[in-house]
Amino acid sequence: MANGSQRKGPKYANGNYKSYQKAYDAKPSQKKKRAALNRENHKRGTYGNGDGKDVAHTKSGRTKLQIASRNRAANGHGKRKRYS
Repeated sequence: MANGSQRKGPKYANGNYKSYQKAYDAKPSQKKKRAALNRENHKRGTYGNGDGKDVAHTKSGRTKLQIASRNRAANGHGKRKRYS
């Protein structure tokens, strides 16, 4: 039985295929998105002031201030499953 991997070519020392890793690195990570929103929060003066507001992405790609719990609920986190 074959090992199941469809990737071929050079690997890194940790076993990751270089082609796969390059494709993964090209995608914007969650950390980068969160860092951008934190930066925007600092600019707007709401970071750490206890007002409960958070910067959220809209469908158009812009950002807006929103209640933090509502912003997190919009992404399907919490007890209720969004798409069940």
